[in-house]
Amino acid sequence: MASLPDGLHGAHSRDDLVRLIGLSEVRSALSNGRLTRFSRSVLVDPRRAADFATRAAACVLTAGPRAVLAGHSALAVHGCAAADIAPIHMLVPYGTKPRPRPGMVVHHGRFDEQDVETVAGLRVLAMDCALAEVLSRGARRTAIACADQALRLIPEPARVEFRAWVEDRVRSRPDPRGRRQAQGLLDLATGLAESPAESWTLLALAEADLPIPEQQYRITDLAGNDIYRLDFAWPELRVAVEYDGYEAHEGRGAADAAREADLTRRGWIVVRADAADLKDPQRLIGAVTAAFRRRGLAA
Repeated sequence: MASLPDGLHGAHSRDDLVRLIGLSEVRSALSNGRLTRFSRSVLVDPRRAADFATRAAACVLTAGPRAVLAGHSALAVHGCAAADIAPIHMLVPYGTKPRPRPGMVVHHGRFDEQDVETVAGLRVLAMDCALAEVLSRGARRTAIACADQALRLIPEPARVEFRAWVEDRVRSRPDPRGRRQAQGLLDLATGLAESPAESWTLLALAEADLPIPEQQYRITDLAGNDIYRLDFAWPELRVAVEYDGYEAHEGRGAADAAREADLTRRGWIVVRADAADLKDPQRLIGAVTAAFRRRGLAA
């Protein structure tokens, strides 16, 4: 029994595999479950069939050499964990007609090969192209989380240039729908959010027409040493919002309470947010508005 090559993340072109190990070995691997069919032309290792990289590779092989991963799928390959990993989105040139299959969405459109990169062996649209698409057409919460993560992946000195590239991609999209959403979300994203939940919290505050807060605001001592870092802050008003993620705050109730008490002594009003506020932000918005009023500002 021949050993199977690794393939592309566990995915194989059937024709290539036949050339490598022979038709009888391929048939044997299919009959004994070492391989399973993804499509007529692509076989995959069944132990990896649910993995994103394997599904993406199988779609690339199925769609053909001119196809490219796009949108959420491209962002996921680039390292944006907030991107949706199902279904797999493929962009193919006009006139190309890959056979449709479950789990693969095919988009026809024009793209320049200079905007295509190879990442982990996969053909993907450049991150600025993919982000422009998701910002324009994606769900707002997912899109802003992807924008924050994409910016976070870019070295800080290059973020201004990257943002300009994305803006240019948005403006030059043939379909004008979604341009306003894309620009608004890109303006809001900073790359400072440390989790998708922080991105969603910022979006909830902005959608309530509250002033945009500073993110990761540093409180220092007289020597300039960091004492605290606040998720969101309006420093002039000394109002802050802290998002309590489960993992970050598990087992830290006493420390968080002591920290909040010290911030209160320093003149801060701290509003806490959690996962429930992301489902329905009205309590959070009301608490921030009340804090503004305590500072004499009508929000």
